[in-house]
Amino acid sequence: MELQSVRDIDFAGFAGRTYFPSPPAWEDQVLYFLMLDRFSDGREDNYLDNNGTLISTGSTPLFATGDAENVSRVQWEAGGHGWKGGTLKGLEGKIGYLKRLGVTAIWISPVLKQVAFQDSYHGYGTQNFLDVDRHFGTAQDLKELVQTAHEHGIRVILDVILNHTGDVFSYNPDRYEHRRPDGTTYMDPRWDGRPHRVSGFNDATGAPIFPFGQVNANAWPDGAVWPEELQAGGVFTQKGTITNWDYDPEFREGDFMSLKDVSHGSGETDHYKPSEALKVITDCYKYWIAFADLDGFRVDTVKHMDPGATRFFTSAIHEFAMSLGKEQFYLIGEITGGRERAFKTLEITGMDAALGIDDIPDKLEYLVKGYRNPAEYFNLFRNSLLVQKDSHIWFRDKVVTMFDDHDQVRKGKNKARFCANDRGWLVVLNALAMNLTTVGIPCIYYGTEQCFNGKGLVERDGNDMFLRECMFGGTFGSLQSVGRHFFNESAFVFQEIAKITRIRKQELPLRRGRQYLREISGNGVDFGPPVMMGDTIRSIVPWSRLFNDVEVLVAINTDYNNPSASWVTLDNDLHRAGDLLTCLYSTNPAEIGNQVSVEARNGKAVRLSVPAAGFVIYK
Repeated sequence: MELQSVRDIDFAGFAGRTYFPSPPAWEDQVLYFLMLDRFSDGREDNYLDNNGTLISTGSTPLFATGDAENVSRVQWEAGGHGWKGGTLKGLEGKIGYLKRLGVTAIWISPVLKQVAFQDSYHGYGTQNFLDVDRHFGTAQDLKELVQTAHEHGIRVILDVILNHTGDVFSYNPDRYEHRRPDGTTYMDPRWDGRPHRVSGFNDATGAPIFPFGQVNANAWPDGAVWPEELQAGGVFTQKGTITNWDYDPEFREGDFMSLKDVSHGSGETDHYKPSEALKVITDCYKYWIAFADLDGFRVDTVKHMDPGATRFFTSAIHEFAMSLGKEQFYLIGEITGGRERAFKTLEITGMDAALGIDDIPDKLEYLVKGYRNPAEYFNLFRNSLLVQKDSHIWFRDKVVTMFDDHDQVRKGKNKARFCANDRGWLVVLNALAMNLTTVGIPCIYYGTEQCFNGKGLVERDGNDMFLRECMFGGTFGSLQSVGRHFFNESAFVFQEIAKITRIRKQELPLRRGRQYLREISGNGVDFGPPVMMGDTIRSIVPWSRLFNDVEVLVAINTDYNNPSASWVTLDNDLHRAGDLLTCLYSTNPAEIGNQVSVEARNGKAVRLSVPAAGFVIYK
C-alpha cells in the first residue's frame, strides 16, 4: 500500500504484535555503521552466506592483493560519484558476515525516498518520509532485513532526519548559484534572517512547476514532498542557505545548501510548542518502528534543531516504542560542536547517547599511531568539571565511540580513513581493539575491518566521497580497485576482531567496568603515566577495566617495529603478591595462556610484554 498521508497509517493494526525486545544494556553492544548504497549489491562471489556456506555463483570476485590500484586514479575517482547499487537485500545477505565479526547492532544510513533529480545516495535528502527509496529496494525489503538480523541476534538502528527534507522546492528570486558534485547548478538565496519567496515545489527534474501548497496528483510520486501534510503552509523556514555554521539562529533556521529546513515549532524548551510538521514527521518515524520492528534511531544534525523539538521527538518516540515492548529503544544524536554541547543536549532533551565525532576519534586515532599523550584520550571519559559528575561509568552508555566515519568533520579538507596515512594498516587492529575495550558503545565503520584506505587529494578537495568506498567493488572499490568485493573473513584484522569481540562478550568489565589509565615503569621503581617523548610515544599504553572486584588489564604497543615490556600498575586492593594474571588474547598467539605474577611494586604491578604494534588482554 502506498502511503500518501499520515492519516493512511493504521497504527491500531500494530497493536498486539510481538516485537523484538531492547537489549538490557546498550554498552554491551558492538555497532557497525554502513552506507547502504556502498555496502552490498548481492552479486558477490566466493563469500560465506548467513549460514556460513560458501557462495560461488556470484559475478564479483573477492579482492586479492594483486588487484590493488588496478585502474588509474582519475578513472577510479570518476567511478565514485552518485548511486553505486547497494541494496537492502544485499545487506540482508551479509548478516552472517557481521555476526561472525562480532557485531550485535547495525546502524544503517537513511533509506527513505530521496529527491529524484539528485544523486543523494547517502540518503540525507528525503522527499517522502513514508516510502523506501527504490534504489535500495522496498519497504518489505527493509522489514525482511530487520527480521533476518533479529534471527541472528543483531539489532537494527536506522539513520533518520528531522531537521530538513531534500531539495523539494525552489526559491524566487534566484540570487545565489551553487554547483552540485555532478556539475549541475542550482539557485538559492542565503540566510539573512528573513523568509524568502518560493517559486514552487519541484518536479522529478528539479523544475518548480507545482504550487507551493497542496499539490495535485501529477506530483506523485517524485514531485513535491510527502506525506501530503508536509505540503501545508508554514512547514519550512524558507530562510535560505547557511553560510555561518556557528551563528545562532542561522544554523538552526537555515538550509543545508539545497536541503530545505523544516520549521519545528517555537518557545522555550520547557514550554515548546511543536509544529504540525514536526508531529507529522514524528508519526512517520513511529510508523517505521512498528512496521519494520526497528531497535533505535541515529538522529541526524541535532545541533541544528531547537532543543524543545528534539525533546518532543525523543519523548514521543520513547513512549511509542515502550508501548510496543521496546523499553530501551535507543536514540543516538549527531551533536556537533564539542563535548560540552553534546552532554548538555543529552541532559536537556533526554536522548540516550551522543555520537563521539569530535575529540574521541582524533585522540584515539593519533594515540594508537603514537602522536597523542594517552591521558588526552582517557580524560575524555571523565569530564567531571563539565557535567558535575565524578563517575567514569556515567559515560559507558552515553557516547558512541568510533574513529573512521562517513563525514570526518574534524579533519576539514584533510579527510582520510585511518589506514590511508602513517602506515595505519599496521595498527588499525589496535585502534579497533581499543575502541572495543574502552568506555563507550563501540562502533565500527564499514570497511575498516578490511583496511579500507580512502583519501581525498587535499590540493583539490577533501570530499566525503573518498570515505565511502564500495564493499562490493563496482567502479569504486577500496585500495583503488574496480570490480572486486571485500567480504573476506580470512583477513587478519577481521579474524582478530572476531576473537576480541568474543572475549568482550565473555568479560563484563570490558563492557561495563570503570576505566583507569595505568602507570608504567621500566625499572620497576619509578612509575608514571605513559607519555610522549618529544613528538611521539613508542611504548606500552595500558589500562584497566574494573567491575565488581574483577580487573581486566589491557594494553597496546605504539611502537610499530619493536616489542615493548614494562611494569604496569594494578589495583592495589584487588591483588596480592604472587597472584597470577593470564593472557586471554595477544596479537602473538604463542603468548595466549601465558601468566604473569603480581609483585609489590607501586602498590601492585606486573611485568607486561606487548608485541610490536600489538595488543594484549590479561585477567
